[in-house]
Amino acid sequence: MVALMKTELWKLKRYHMIWAGVFLMLLAVLLTVFSTTALDGTVWTFPFFAEQVMKENITTIFPMCIALITGYIISREETDNTLKNILTIPVSFPVLLLGKLATGMLLSLFLGLASTMFTVAASFLLGFPGGTLPAILQAAAQIIPNCLFLYLAVLPIIAIAARLPNGHLIGAVVAFVYGYGGMFAAGNMTLANLYPVTASMGLVGYRSYDPAVHWNPLLCVFSLLATLLVCAVLVVTTKQGTPTKAAKKSKQVITKKGW
Repeated sequence: MVALMKTELWKLKRYHMIWAGVFLMLLAVLLTVFSTTALDGTVWTFPFFAEQVMKENITTIFPMCIALITGYIISREETDNTLKNILTIPVSFPVLLLGKLATGMLLSLFLGLASTMFTVAASFLLGFPGGTLPAILQAAAQIIPNCLFLYLAVLPIIAIAARLPNGHLIGAVVAFVYGYGGMFAAGNMTLANLYPVTASMGLVGYRSYDPAVHWNPLLCVFSLLATLLVCAVLVVTTKQGTPTKAAKKSKQVITKKGW
């Protein structure tokens, strides 16, 4: 497994899609910056700005982003026609898929770090108060793990999309709708604790200082463990799903022999 992950990390250098993920993390921060001019009477501080970036990531950007990139990493083996060569070595397709999903976990941490850096930079450029070192460390301790938990939340979607030709595009769309549903789940704390996307917020204590916010860590853990179990079943039962292409049969030209 470690060798598979090292191989996938080496191949990531060739994928420009990774930079698209970094851009999407920047986009989440920029969308939050734009909202600072739309909310009148709101006192913007660094902690509040970091919370709004997390909210933007959770409901609109990150689930779609990580599903697209991880699905792309999986589908490239078929697009580049390298899957048939990889499977000649003693590695089953589920193990190969598991290695790619584990690489996606590391990628989610990297994107979380990028999101944190963009958040800190934007806050300083806008001059928001409260950007102390403890506040920055607290923001990092929430944003980075939250990206990891969001990745766990969308794992079943990625695993299902891996069974489909060009499934990363379908998975990205489904993940976007899935993440956007977190806005509605957040309106009810019981549902927020059970819905995997919003459960990621509970595990990092998002707005836990608010008396109206009551997170149940056990329910949040149960929710994400359920997604891991579903993903594990999907990976184990996944067969080598390269779409078979019908080979064109060469036309046989029958010539009549002269007598």
